[in-house]
Amino acid sequence: MTMMTRRQFLARSALCGAAAWLASSTAGKALAAATPGTGKPLGIQLYMVLKAYEADPDGALKTLKDIGYTEIEGIVTTTAANLRSQLDAAGLACPSLHFDGIGFEPGIEAAHVLGSRYIVSSMLPNIMQKEDAAAGKPAEWTYSLDQAKRTAERANQLGEKARKAGLQYAYHNHHREFTDVGGGLAFYDVLLKETDRDLVQFELDCGWAHVGGRNPVDLFNANAGRMPLMHAKDFLPGAGNPDYPGSELGRGTLDYGPIMAAAQRAGLKHCFVEQEGPYTRMSQLDAARVDYAYLRPMR
Repeated sequence: MTMMTRRQFLARSALCGAAAWLASSTAGKALAAATPGTGKPLGIQLYMVLKAYEADPDGALKTLKDIGYTEIEGIVTTTAANLRSQLDAAGLACPSLHFDGIGFEPGIEAAHVLGSRYIVSSMLPNIMQKEDAAAGKPAEWTYSLDQAKRTAERANQLGEKARKAGLQYAYHNHHREFTDVGGGLAFYDVLLKETDRDLVQFELDCGWAHVGGRNPVDLFNANAGRMPLMHAKDFLPGAGNPDYPGSELGRGTLDYGPIMAAAQRAGLKHCFVEQEGPYTRMSQLDAARVDYAYLRPMR
């Protein structure tokens, strides 16, 4: 598979629809292993090592475990049952799943198979834009106030469905969620204000928030209890271009020391490393090793 951006991967998957699912197996017991000296695990988004995973699933997952990661945040490229078997063999847990590539209802089924607690949308506005286009409605999304309110309503609906299924829904951001919608508010602020905190929690992608002009420390400080998940991500200096070249942690623009401290105070449950491409300086797995070494003392 030719490597693609995260957005291209999820958009292509969403257009393909849900694949056939095997949900007959039960979820394996989540691992209690934690990063030494902290009592909390350190995880990685499976997308970050997608090329390595697709080339050698068992080998890639074993390498992640050997590096020190104890959990992954899942995306499903085959079946949930197959991924669960691979994770069990590697000794990795999967507390969170991104469902955008397969659909929400199949995502609920997959989360149960994987033993995930959180079911996350990483591109909800994109999903809604595609639905608008399919329904013959104007498909342009400008991240306006009206669109923010619509998105918040949809998030509440997903949150209610997730709760009925015994799961917790969470919303993951990119940079456009920090578009100004007037009245001193950004699109993201409206989401926080107009969603039910019991139904909708947030996975703060710190790198994208920074690109959007917001300080992750401020977001964590202002929203204790609402951001149990985070993505630790960074970009190369001068990344305000359409490609947004990713960087290994500690080699870009963000100091994660104060971010991690704020996240912990705000009630962080799971931190997942994620890096955008292109991987020109090292392989995905080598980048994962650099990221772990950087974050390890902060956990």
